[in-house]
Amino acid sequence: MEQSKTRLLKALGILIRRHRMSIRISQEELGLRSHLDRTYISGLERGVRNPSLTVLVSLASGLNITVSELLENLETEMRNLE
Repeated sequence: MEQSKTRLLKALGILIRRHRMSIRISQEELGLRSHLDRTYISGLERGVRNPSLTVLVSLASGLNITVSELLENLETEMRNLE
């Protein structure tokens, strides 16, 4: 279970970083837009933070996308990490 949780969080981090980079903003800018600290954004992107649902909603808002769009390819990214 711990290994799948680690893969899940790393895959989520990849998606967050991909969306952030696609709109060409820094971690600091995403933090400002989503009302989260830059270091927290960094932890999410590295897969070492486990965000709550409210954090996912804030991130999606900061990225100007829906939570569904944010998580759209999560399973694919998890398989890529195997």
